[in-house]
Amino acid sequence: MRHTVLTAGATLLALLTPELARAGDDPVARDLTLVNRLTWGVNAAEMRRISTMGAEIWLQAQLHPAAGDHLPATAQAAIDQLDMLQRRPFDLAQDLAKRVDAAKVAQASNPASPPSATPVPSPQDVRNTTLNDVFRQDQTRLILRDLYSSDQLREQMTAFWLNHFSVYANKEDVRLFLPDYEDHAIRPNALGHFRVLLEATLRAPAMLQYLDAAQNAVGHLNENYAREIMELHTMGVGAGYTQGDVQELARILTGVAVVNPRAPAKDGEHMPPGSLHDGMFAFYPARHDKGDKVFLGHVIHASGYGEVQQALDILCAQPATARHISRQLAQYFVADTPPPALIDRMAARFLATHGDVAEVLNLLVHSPEFRASLGQPLLKDPQHYVLSALRMAYDERVVVNTTPVANWMNRLAQPLYGRLTPDGYPQERGAWNGPGQIEQRFEIAQTIGSGAAGLFKGEAPGSTAQPAFPVLQGALYYGALANRLTAPTRAGLAQATSPQEWNIFFLASPDFMGR
Repeated sequence: MRHTVLTAGATLLALLTPELARAGDDPVARDLTLVNRLTWGVNAAEMRRISTMGAEIWLQAQLHPAAGDHLPATAQAAIDQLDMLQRRPFDLAQDLAKRVDAAKVAQASNPASPPSATPVPSPQDVRNTTLNDVFRQDQTRLILRDLYSSDQLREQMTAFWLNHFSVYANKEDVRLFLPDYEDHAIRPNALGHFRVLLEATLRAPAMLQYLDAAQNAVGHLNENYAREIMELHTMGVGAGYTQGDVQELARILTGVAVVNPRAPAKDGEHMPPGSLHDGMFAFYPARHDKGDKVFLGHVIHASGYGEVQQALDILCAQPATARHISRQLAQYFVADTPPPALIDRMAARFLATHGDVAEVLNLLVHSPEFRASLGQPLLKDPQHYVLSALRMAYDERVVVNTTPVANWMNRLAQPLYGRLTPDGYPQERGAWNGPGQIEQRFEIAQTIGSGAAGLFKGEAPGSTAQPAFPVLQGALYYGALANRLTAPTRAGLAQATSPQEWNIFFLASPDFMGR
């Protein structure tokens, strides 16, 4: 059955053809290709929205969404029940510290419990349980937002920036700070000004802990974060900065730290001049190098945290930063090797608007290069593939259990927050086109298409699974998709002997792999 639609051992890129995305003069086809490229996947609800609003109004609404989540009531209710996400990161960190300390005391008081006694959880067990609970809830919210938010472009850009400013969940207590990272650093600024976004990530405990900010102090420099800010977050590799610039930026960043939840500042306590405390973020003047610095040719005089802000201003005004960000955006939405002329225009818009991401994207989407790229489908990365399959299969029916969704991304080698190194997952489609991906995607298509994923069965013991067989051959398929499939895919679908098999063939088809 597997070989009906896919050829084992072939690459996904070799199977994709431009025929699927040729819109011509058909307005439905044009809407379809736009939705497919700028959202987590085509579904009936999104096609209704773009048809009702018109493509341009729909696009501007995507570029300029109102604050807050815009989700179906059932999805929002599911998110509201995630109790750990309602707490401030400092409260979570302080509570974790207390639990771990209590476990140490309990363990010391019961050094040799009898075999029949209930085991005393170790401090490490307590720590891992808490971190895993927060991470599980955060994954659930992230998946629900991606699947059901009407602000699809913001959700895609949130994922783009989470990858650009990548952090690794399994380092230290990073998992504890991921909800705060998404809600206060990334999502509110995903379509805003890059300068604001950059400083928000710098003040995020998830980033500071991941890149060892606490180890960077006067007399004991740690260059990790300074190097990644320049190499990955702003200017890019080979942009003309020197090792001396990295060292000077590291000096500038001394004093930036994460609050110790076991020793927080008390209300009314005198703080040294120049100190900053904001949630889990802190700036400690005693740890800061107070000498003058020369960074990228600019003399920066001692001013505490003001030096950090000056350095970020300098970085965001660099033409190299404008080009680096513009190239990555064009790579994400247009092609692995974006046209240089498009990058030039995007970089110029970036500089002219002081890094207004929505303005840069507006130029991109209205460019002839973007319109031409809609005829050359981009291979979906694993996250795009899994989410688009669920959006196509279930539209706005809200899944009850998101664990299978996270597990599929793990199987496809793109787990949420699972990149060990700070460079993020590769954007080049060649990273996701091997034979192993075909096999795994087919098996996931089989699970979704047959309704056997367990998506609509609660995680509590005794929960009853709701009927979950998706019907893909509906109005969306016949009204927009059917006439645009390639001949090999149509031939493969014609061989299906049951609705379940048809679903599997469609979700596993090369046509569905493109966005």
